[in-house]
Amino acid sequence: MAEIMQIHRQEDPFQERHSQRQQDPFQERHSQRQQDPFQEHHSQRQQDPTQKHPSQRNFPNKMPQQHHQQQQQGYHYPMEHKGNMDSRYRIPNAPKREHCICITIFFLLLGIILLILWLAYHPSKPHITVTSASIYSLNATSPPFMSISMQFTIFIRNPNKRVSIYFDRLSTYVSYRNQPITPHVILQPLYLEKHGTVSVSPVLGSVPVPVSADVMNGLVVDEGYGVVGVKLVLQGRLRWKSGEIKSAHYNLYAKCDLLLGLKKGLVGQIPLIGAPVCDVDT
Repeated sequence: MAEIMQIHRQEDPFQERHSQRQQDPFQERHSQRQQDPFQEHHSQRQQDPTQKHPSQRNFPNKMPQQHHQQQQQGYHYPMEHKGNMDSRYRIPNAPKREHCICITIFFLLLGIILLILWLAYHPSKPHITVTSASIYSLNATSPPFMSISMQFTIFIRNPNKRVSIYFDRLSTYVSYRNQPITPHVILQPLYLEKHGTVSVSPVLGSVPVPVSADVMNGLVVDEGYGVVGVKLVLQGRLRWKSGEIKSAHYNLYAKCDLLLGLKKGLVGQIPLIGAPVCDVDT
């Protein structure tokens, strides 16, 4: 045993160190580089799951934890903190938008209902015709005044089947060459039922009226020819009634162009030339 130990001690230590140096150090380092660093790091994370990533471990958090959680939850900042933000990026107010939509729909339905009612109860203008005329006196010998006394029979018909008509403040007069030759005569208020007809026979004139010389001379000339063209005007105000509903007042203006077979010295009923129909404007 002692002999073996002595042989081991007699080995050259310099030769042992030299054999270690003969090993390739570059090959050892290259074998270390070929190892997968990601696998090594992954194995370390599996061993210690609480260990953070190096990028997280080496740098502090850039924002407070509460702010980071608010961003992850989709938190929207109040508009007062975003005063410089353009108005088109603001969040719309849902209740106000719903109210506007409801109001728009309400007025739209109301307009449709009113349109249907108007089409169903749309009132037509009254029909006015003159059926007869009479003359009682004509004095054109005292210029610039003249007096004439006439009577007309006027028929007023309501063509509506759902609407009645009230006539208020009715008046009538006769004009010749766009100048009145009789004073205004006030008529009684009238009421026409659906499809109703009423006739009035006012007596006009018998009071001297100032006229121009052109009117007086023209009337004398036309009387000599036996045909005189006059205009009967009826004006006032009317209201429509449907059920218990009455409308506001509307102006009424009707003009009837008449050709009278008037001869000098003729008194009484005179013929009407043609079938005069009055033009009614409301």
